[in-house]
Amino acid sequence: MPKVLFIAAHRSERSPSQRFRFEQYIPFLESKGFQCYLSSIINENDDKVLYEENNLFKKLRLLVHAIMIRWKDLKIVNESDIVFIQREALMIGSTWFERKVKKSKAKFIFDFDDSIWILDTSEVNKKWEWLKNTGKTKKLIAMADLVFAGNNYLANYAFQFNKNVVTVPTTVDTAIFQPDFSKKKEDLVCIGWSGSHTTIKHFKSILPVLKKLKERYLSKINFLVIGDVNFSDDELGIKGNPWRKENEVDLLNTIDIGLMPLPNDQWSEGKCGLKGLTYMALEIPTVMSPVGVNKEIIRHRENGFLADTDDQWLETLSELIEKPELRREIGKKGRITVEEKYSVNANQNLYFQSLLNCLNQKH
Repeated sequence: MPKVLFIAAHRSERSPSQRFRFEQYIPFLESKGFQCYLSSIINENDDKVLYEENNLFKKLRLLVHAIMIRWKDLKIVNESDIVFIQREALMIGSTWFERKVKKSKAKFIFDFDDSIWILDTSEVNKKWEWLKNTGKTKKLIAMADLVFAGNNYLANYAFQFNKNVVTVPTTVDTAIFQPDFSKKKEDLVCIGWSGSHTTIKHFKSILPVLKKLKERYLSKINFLVIGDVNFSDDELGIKGNPWRKENEVDLLNTIDIGLMPLPNDQWSEGKCGLKGLTYMALEIPTVMSPVGVNKEIIRHRENGFLADTDDQWLETLSELIEKPELRREIGKKGRITVEEKYSVNANQNLYFQSLLNCLNQKH
């Protein structure tokens, strides 16, 4: 049985990028005869350290611990048929581990789902940017036997350095993400956003629009933020909710309209639309900025909405608030889009066949 070692930063079921890029495919791969193993470098206690300010000693200790884990991984590398590295083996500029993988008998698959050749460091880790290397991504792409890119924009970047590139969209498991309309409240429209403390800045960009909506609709609407517990806005009555896998779907199902605002920049061009896809899978009508892959996912006014200016956001959200039948219609078509193009079920054979092709490829 072929053995696949997955190399990633976080433990299982912790990171959205890992969950929706490879973890949800593991059961299918194992049903096809693959043995799958995950090696991560950040445990539950390290989560807090990673985003704490002024904690030099603990962060250095985390780095040393990560290097030790990867050193131990080299033994498993030599026993593996495929080493699948998501984004990078170490969160520093070094390609030491990947070069060791390249020299082994294992095939090297590199997976990425963001414009990671561009620096986009969180505020608390700005002082650590010197450890990063913007040229690292193209080196890893060039080394790989196969590259999984999350969208065509990323694939086109990868093609500059490697011809073995497959576009594997970020996908949602529609068996888990199922709509439940009993979670919604009658006579109250919930406008929701799900993300993290690193992306809350995108939500903040449309706060002026949401405040105009609140003035217009008063108690007919409320707002939900999932993923950044430190965010609050008294005027809108928002206190951020923590993300927890065990109640993720239930909490999302309370949303009537899903938001995905993004700036129009290079980093956002590489985004894979995950936030919007999770809403759509739950039949939540979704409004996205017309940036990057969002323009491929959304057919405006058919399976979702695209809004660019504040006026467009205000007009679109107002229409959705006032028309429950439109919300239902767009929501149903959104889920169909996910089922047909962006679900695990629709892409699992592509995933499996790509791994098989890589195994049969000459080194």
